[in-house]
Amino acid sequence: MANDPKSGWTALNRFGFGARGDGDLAAAAADPRGFLLAEVDQPGIALLDGPGLASTPSLLKALFDEQEKRRLEREGADRAKIASALQVVQGAEPPQMQMAATGDAAAPTQAAKPPPSVEQIAYRAEALARVQRATAARAGFVERLVCFWSNHFCVSVAKGQFIRVSAGAFEREAIRPHALGRFVDMLKAVEQHPSMIFYLDNQQSIGPESKAGLNRKRGLNENLAREIMELHTLGVDGGYTQADVTAFARVITGWTFVGREGRLGPPGSPLFFANFHEPGAQTVFGKTYSQSDREQGLAVLDDLARAPATARHIATKFAKHFVADDPPPALVDRLAQNFTATQGDLKALAKTLIASPEAWSAPAAKLRNPYEFLVASARVTGRTPVDAGPILGGLATLGQPLWSPAGPNGFADTAASWISPEGMKARLDISWQIASRIPDMANPVDMLDKIAGAAASTETRQAVARAESKQQALALLLMSPEMQRR
Repeated sequence: MANDPKSGWTALNRFGFGARGDGDLAAAAADPRGFLLAEVDQPGIALLDGPGLASTPSLLKALFDEQEKRRLEREGADRAKIASALQVVQGAEPPQMQMAATGDAAAPTQAAKPPPSVEQIAYRAEALARVQRATAARAGFVERLVCFWSNHFCVSVAKGQFIRVSAGAFEREAIRPHALGRFVDMLKAVEQHPSMIFYLDNQQSIGPESKAGLNRKRGLNENLAREIMELHTLGVDGGYTQADVTAFARVITGWTFVGREGRLGPPGSPLFFANFHEPGAQTVFGKTYSQSDREQGLAVLDDLARAPATARHIATKFAKHFVADDPPPALVDRLAQNFTATQGDLKALAKTLIASPEAWSAPAAKLRNPYEFLVASARVTGRTPVDAGPILGGLATLGQPLWSPAGPNGFADTAASWISPEGMKARLDISWQIASRIPDMANPVDMLDKIAGAAASTETRQAVARAESKQQALALLLMSPEMQRR
């Protein structure tokens, strides 16, 4: 595929976020597979750090402290109201009324806007760091891998402040270190992370025969166990039963996090609480596990990660995300075989995808999801975001608010999910907004050459060239198949 502009376009768009307009297309066209492999082999390429990015325990401690401060402020305000009411009952004028009567009160002023909350600051800092990394990446394949796994193991900020403050840290701590590592390591990191524990309510799950269960008469919450099997490993048709879910839920009782008081460690840090754990052996998916404490759950995760159904489930989702809504069976088979043979080596899985002919020959029928579209737009216009606001607003408008899927199955990954008339109208509106904010833009015809070259269609070239203004031409470019499809 050497010196192949069409395959260079495929390398950048199917696997990444599109060209940045500064030589990316030429480099990709010269050696499409090597262009991607060079990024995959770069040490530490998936890791992300920077100003304003803190650890989950640090963020949750700050959240808990802020919540306590606000609680005390509310209590103080309530006491002041009660004292004022008592003065009225007793015939005395409240202080503010006395000041008004003497004419000494200052004229009312507009209340000062409250400062941003801890979770707002963290959410925006994490969002900006993520988008800046994706915008600056040479190929963008590794960032696409991070997005894929983050959606596979999703949490949602719609759950509340706990997830909103920690969602970005969850991705940095549980997803990024393992995006090119071993699936089982990512699985273990994800399922023990406080964000996932809280999102799927495992901190509420208590073994019926545990010390706490016998004292409190509380029982299991099966949410985490079910989603690990149904969504994270085996898949909905993976062969497990309700009995397996219940037994696995017993196995992972006690998987929780340190509370706001910090009695057992830094608030918000992972914790195994033995008093919640269901004692005794459990049989899951045909195998009996007699390990004690946390080791019992880790042993189950080891076996779920190696199960043939898991290999098939992951391979199908992987091929569907990168290649086609209805992926070629030969590609799925090859990916599943690689996953099994390498025991879930995710770098090997990514390289197998790159090496597969089906990944290059399939037509560009996948529609970029909103995040991919907005990042691609930033790359083609050369505008690295300096504020998370426009990106976050655009994602909300387009129906993919960051780290906020409607359910634990994540955002949909098919073209039909994003190609509604309303969705395309919203993309057109945002394309116009982007174009209107760039008064000194380059010629959009030149932009098209830099991001697509010979792969650009005659129809797109004519539409962009005949536009009445640069702004109109850029909006047409952003809405073209070369920008929308991959």
